[in-house]
Amino acid sequence: MSKPKIFAMAFSSVYPLYIKKAEKKNRTKSEVDEIIFWLTGYDQAGLQRQLDEQVDFETFFAEAPQLNPNASLIKGVICGYRVEEIEDALMQKIRYLDKLIDELAKGKKMEKILRK
Repeated sequence: MSKPKIFAMAFSSVYPLYIKKAEKKNRTKSEVDEIIFWLTGYDQAGLQRQLDEQVDFETFFAEAPQLNPNASLIKGVICGYRVEEIEDALMQKIRYLDKLIDELAKGKKMEKILRK
């Protein structure tokens, strides 16, 4: 069985779309970055390195310092799938990020998005 195409997509090609989605709803790039840092454990330099190297999603998550232990608290539907029921670990991580960005664009407070 072949891998989903998104696994091989460059994270750097999707990152600007996350920012654009957030900014359309009067949210900021720094909030998008904060979500990424929270979920993956990257810091600004680590994220920038991944963007500069144009790594794919598979590498982006494989090299992430540490997935946030509270990521399992992310629930809901994204792209027609319940994130908590996605069986493929990598796809689940990608959808976690999608869900968090979606919540940001919908105006949720950062404390709720970051499951504090």
